[in-house]
Amino acid sequence: MKITHIGIWTKQLEVLRSFYTTYFQGKSHAKYINPKKGFESYMLHFEGGCTLEIMSRTDVDQVRNSEDREFIGFAHLAFSTGSKDQVDRLTERLRQAGYKVIGEPRTTGDGFYESVIPVSYTHLTLPTILLV
Repeated sequence: MKITHIGIWTKQLEVLRSFYTTYFQGKSHAKYINPKKGFESYMLHFEGGCTLEIMSRTDVDQVRNSEDREFIGFAHLAFSTGSKDQVDRLTERLRQAGYKVIGEPRTTGDGFYESVIPVSYTHLTLPTILLV
């Protein structure tokens, strides 16, 4: 058995699509729209086989959250960049584009070299971890 994709609700569908295609080379399918349900989504495919579905529906409530706290539920997305240099360069590229870096590049206790950039899914902030 394998995971086929990860789904994330958002009120900023186009912003997230642009973020993942611009900075992480996600390949986007055409937008799926179901006007009867007020539902729209994109499937984004990444190198190595991971697929992310970003979804919006008019009746899904916004979650009040803070990037300074952890919550039960979906925690983060981790992208392997391939090298420490790539982690450093992409972290700086995101910083220059106006994204806040809440975890500077470092080697973690379990051996990952990573940085952490929170990406807002309206009021839910989900850290995106860049790692080798």
